[in-house]
Amino acid sequence: MTRTIVASATRELIIGFDQPFCVIGERINPTGRKKLAAEMVLGNFDTVIRDALEQVAAGATMLDVNAGVTAVDPNATEPALLVQTLQIVQSLVDVPLSIDSSVTAAIEAALKVAKGRPLVNSVTGEEEKLEAILPLVKKYDVPVVAISNDETGISMDPDVRFAVAKKIVERAMDHGIKPEDVVVDPLVMPIGALGDAGRQVFALLHRLRHELKVNTTCGLSNISFGLPHRHGINAGFIPMVIGAGMTSAIMNPCRPQEMEAVRAANVLNGTDPNCGNWIMTYRDHKPAEPGTAASITPPAASSGRRGGRAARAGAGARTD
Repeated sequence: MTRTIVASATRELIIGFDQPFCVIGERINPTGRKKLAAEMVLGNFDTVIRDALEQVAAGATMLDVNAGVTAVDPNATEPALLVQTLQIVQSLVDVPLSIDSSVTAAIEAALKVAKGRPLVNSVTGEEEKLEAILPLVKKYDVPVVAISNDETGISMDPDVRFAVAKKIVERAMDHGIKPEDVVVDPLVMPIGALGDAGRQVFALLHRLRHELKVNTTCGLSNISFGLPHRHGINAGFIPMVIGAGMTSAIMNPCRPQEMEAVRAANVLNGTDPNCGNWIMTYRDHKPAEPGTAASITPPAASSGRRGGRAARAGAGARTD
């Protein structure tokens, strides 16, 4: 059974087909959040701190950390800011972290100070990226997200995206990196623009699981980009994509409707033994009055460049 191990200084997490779905909190990302970007540039991390604590309290089992505040000379500005952001976040929470950057120097700088075994987000099938990122992944013995696009861009043909994923896995093996340390992002396309985007990703997940035997992730809210009431689409997509074999996703855990779908999928998928987490989370659930939001008591925090990715995947990922 394929198991990808990530860890903080104090907590180990397994991503796998027989494990609860891994929720990677997306909110520590300044792309598309002008206020957050402006704060980070000035050295104000109040929103970062709040987002870190809120996401873990809401049920995130990992946090994605991105510091891509500017496209102007990011090689000069991003490494130090990413290091500072990462150090702040890992001092606040004990969940494993995902180091999210398209700047190789920033990834390496962050790996030098990261505690435990973080996830590197990400490498693509582009030759330049493969030769820059895979040696770092091997050197620091960490897992990596493999995004299924290359120099030709993002193919609308799922077979081509599978071929790119296979190429990355094979190149990783050439560097001595085991397939279980490659978490493939098959690239979820917006269903509003591509009507068979759902069926495409379900078919891709089947192949990734049974042929490459790798774990998978995605920018979950890409599926609903451009549509009204995006959280309804996202919540419907979650159990379907988990049932198809997805083992993690970068998403907003502060959306109760979407986290409820994750927890329900874990119950139905047999990865919440005796429905323990569901019962702990919802035993004090109070039915909503008509026209109001449901009220629940959230679990304790101890249970349990989205912008960069959006630019690489060609779709807006944020839903807030």
